[in-house]
Parts: sequence; structure tokens; C-alpha cells
Amino acid sequence: MTRPLIIGLTGSIGMGKSTVADMFERAGVPVFDADAEVRRMQGPGGELLSAIEAAFPGSTGPDGVKREALGAIVFSDKDKLKQLEAIVHPAVASKRMEFMIEHGGAPMVVFDIPLLFEGGGQSQVDTVVVVSAPPEVQRKRVLARHGMTEEKFADILNLQMPDSEKRDLADHVIDTGTTLAETESAVRALVEKLKKIREASS
Repeated sequence: MTRPLIIGLTGSIGMGKSTVADMFERAGVPVFDADAEVRRMQGPGGELLSAIEAAFPGSTGPDGVKREALGAIVFSDKDKLKQLEAIVHPAVASKRMEFMIEHGGAPMVVFDIPLLFEGGGQSQVDTVVVVSAPPEVQRKRVLARHGMTEEKFADILNLQMPDSEKRDLADHVIDTGTTLAETESAVRALVEKLKKIREASS
């Protein structure tokens, strides 16, 4: 295998995926965060602003995309959502390609993709890591977020594949219902395991 092993990292809201992504980075594995790229490209001076404004007038301003205004336009209209995705997805794919070129010599890389299974992204990675925690831990974390309500939480869960199904589809599961030290130890053990698998197949 001449290119890096591609790890797809995913998990439902409140499961600790961002924390685990940071742990992969601390273990020396480069991480591509698709959501962070989108936020940057839609932020102040972002390269997607002109295309989004042209398609959805009034949805951007000096601070970038007006998330609530754009959300109100696209989330109730599937055609408009597809129109937005046609602007965003190719740009993210381009950034991902740049990332792969930059880190082409690394043994492995992580693609941090929140809706990996929901979007069929598992076909684009070599192995899938699902971040999971008990439902009560997830609930406590999410409801502690600013502006979160029971209703919003329920709506988000309805859009996401159930955690149990993600675990069944995963190649590896990282449990974040334990201490941070235990979770980080599990991540580092997985990195070493995957390195050995990659070495054996190359």
C-alpha cells in the first residue's frame, strides 16, 4: 500500500468524536476535519461565500454565512439543500485531496466525518472507527451544550443513524464512556494495531 491507510472516524452527537480526533492527532496521525473546513470556507472571507450568496441572496454577510438564515432556506427545501451541497461538497473533496497530497508519506490518516454512514462515505475509507458512549452519557453531554433543548436533541437523533447500528457496522469502536486517560490509551493501542496491519499488507 503506497498511500496512507485511511481511517474513517465517525460517531453520533455527544459521543466525543472531536475529543478522539484530537487524541489521534496527539498520537501522530494527521486528521482531516471536514466540518472545520466547511466552517472556514463559509467564514469571514471564505472562498465559498460568493457562490453561496449568488445562489441564496442575503444568506451571507461580513462575518461569513448567516447560518440561521441559510438553514431556514435549505433545510425545508430538498432541492435547495442539494443546490448548497453541490457548492460545498466539491470544495471539501478538493481540500481532502490537498490533505492527502500533503500527508502522502504518513502511515495513516483520519477522515473525521460526522455523517459517514448516512452519506455512504464508508466506501471511501479503508477502516471505520466509531466513537460511542452509553445513552445517558451522550444525553448529559448534549443537553449541557449552550442553546440545546430536548426537542433539538430529538430532531438531531432522528437525522442520525442509531448508535447501535453504527457500532455494528464499525471495524473498531472507541468507548468514551470511560475516563479520558482510558479512552486515549484505547486510541493509542488502536493506532499501533493499525500500523501493524498496514505494515503486513504493504
